[in-house]
Amino acid sequence: MIHLVTAENFGTYASVMEQAFRLRHEVFVEEMGWEALRRRDGLEIDQFDSGQAVHMVYLEGSRVLGYQRMLPTTAPHLLSDVMPELCEGPRPQGEHIWEWTRYCVPKEHRERGRKLSPVANALLSGVVEWGLDRGIDTVIIQMDPLWLLRLVQLHFMVTPLGFPREMSGRDTMAVTATFNWGTLQRLREMRGDSESVLAAEFRRTG
Repeated sequence: MIHLVTAENFGTYASVMEQAFRLRHEVFVEEMGWEALRRRDGLEIDQFDSGQAVHMVYLEGSRVLGYQRMLPTTAPHLLSDVMPELCEGPRPQGEHIWEWTRYCVPKEHRERGRKLSPVANALLSGVVEWGLDRGIDTVIIQMDPLWLLRLVQLHFMVTPLGFPREMSGRDTMAVTATFNWGTLQRLREMRGDSESVLAAEFRRTG
């Protein structure tokens, strides 16, 4: 299930978040080679892991099997403060638009070929469920251009914000991805059930 960690409940999830930050270091530093993020303690933490961040953690028992972070576009975020060159025109901003960052899944729980793994499906479903419950319908993503087709196949409505640029040795582009109940239905059809992926205490609707 997906648990939502914010400034209000961070203390309760301290050990879970340590696992999440280690997973981020493993994926983004050790695997992807983002050396600027390397830390001796093996935790990948940046200036945006602040009071406004919403951390989404996929837990199986007490083990973290997936993670992603949501940042409001009404406050500093990656596109506004770190990667502004990825946006060729006006930067999307608003209460209904959040930035989706630091998506990561351990190697053994990733998809094979074109099929989403259960963890990947839960993370994407978590973004959509959480957003629809809160009046959020659009996310900004900095991603590999190869993800464009995958997002469209999942029934996100994707709009590039600029052209791909090489960053840390990888092509990266910024997009907005808008979603609705049809997106959630598509994800549920793919995994074969209609249950919420959010832990019960974090649901606002049935």
